[in-house]
Amino acid sequence: MRQDGGDGSRVVSFSNFMTASKFNAVQEVEAYWEAIRAGRLVPRRADIDPRGIERALEFAFVLERVAPGIARLRIAGSHLSDLMGMEVRGMPVSSFVTPQSRNRMGDALEQVFDSPAKVTVDLESEGGLGKPTITGRMILLPMKSDLGDISRALGCFATTGEIGRTPRRFEVTDTHVRPLLGDFMAKQPEPQETRPARRKEQIVTETPQPHHGSRVPEPGDAFDRAPRKATATGAVRMKPGPRPYLSVVDTDRD
Repeated sequence: MRQDGGDGSRVVSFSNFMTASKFNAVQEVEAYWEAIRAGRLVPRRADIDPRGIERALEFAFVLERVAPGIARLRIAGSHLSDLMGMEVRGMPVSSFVTPQSRNRMGDALEQVFDSPAKVTVDLESEGGLGKPTITGRMILLPMKSDLGDISRALGCFATTGEIGRTPRRFEVTDTHVRPLLGDFMAKQPEPQETRPARRKEQIVTETPQPHHGSRVPEPGDAFDRAPRKATATGAVRMKPGPRPYLSVVDTDRD
């Protein structure tokens, strides 16, 4: 963003750029999730290969939904443990927010699993004795479990500044929800209109001269259907044509 300097010059502010660069890990995890999604509504938990987000592993985590508005950490990077000053696997992700913000976090989790939706949460931890003010960004990306239900989420939680004295808990300052169903339906191909197969018709380009007893072919005759006529005894006699033909003779007659 450009601003006017005091002397009338133009000053370029890189504050937005710097903020985005501090959360590169969040962007990397989101890009990886989109890649393994591969046009589906959501990817499967089994599709994740940690090598795909190697540079963001310390900020990444996997959630399991255990109740409405509650999800626990099944896998957590080292940065999440550093924020709490303890091992966080098995803890609810709401442990990172203050009691006043837990309803907002619960609502965000319900959007992730029920819509489903991608949710970005902006957070801030106020400063105090031995605790400098830090900001954070968390992204929650839904996934299917091995049973096929949407009860897993790939996430990333990155912060700026020194952690200081732990544990650190955050206020939810903003949430951004992006439902996935609309994007998924927009990418589906439109159904092709199917037409019934046309009846094969005979095309006569030259009308042969009729022989005695023969019939001139008509446009309604099919290619694979020769004209037949039943005799009084039930034998089928082929109609005479331009070439010699055979007839069936009943030898059992008295």
